[in-house]
Formats: sequence, structure tokens, C-alpha cells
Amino acid sequence: MHDLTGFQRDLLYVIAGHDQPHGLAIKAELEDYYDQEIHHGRLYPNLDALVDKGLVEKGELDRRTNYYALTQRGQRELEARREWEHQYLKDMEILA
Repeated sequence: MHDLTGFQRDLLYVIAGHDQPHGLAIKAELEDYYDQEIHHGRLYPNLDALVDKGLVEKGELDRRTNYYALTQRGQRELEARREWEHQYLKDMEILA
């Protein structure tokens, strides 16, 4: 996770929170969070980078639509990130 951008980490969180979301669903979630448009030229290259790193798998829903899912490695990386964050935020009420 240390070599990912914040945007790529956010992509992992969104993918983890859904059952095999497609690109436009991921895009919509991030646009709600960022409160700005996410362009395809930003979204899909970053999704592909996560696939290349072995954190996300990409499959076909139909001939035009791909889905994305965390790999086991991606799940382990998110769990490790959560533990790392927790050691610094454990006294904050937001984790209670």
C-alpha cells in the first residue's frame, strides 16, 4: 500500500465495499466522495495499475462491462493498512 496514491487507495476501499462493482459504479462512488467529476482517463488507468499490482482482479460482466474485485493480496493489504492506521488513531473516538 505504501507505493499507492491516495486515489488508488480510495479505489481499493470502494471495491472492497461492493460486490464486484463495475467501473461506472466505482466512478459514481468516488464522485460523491470527492464532490467532483472523475474522468475516465483517471479512473481506468488507475484501476489497471491496481490489477497490474495484483491487488484487484478484473473480469467481464458482459461484452461491454468489466467488474472489479479485491484479490486475496488486496484484502491483506487493506487489513494491514487498517492495523497501521489503528495504531495511530486508537485513542480517537472515530474508531470506537
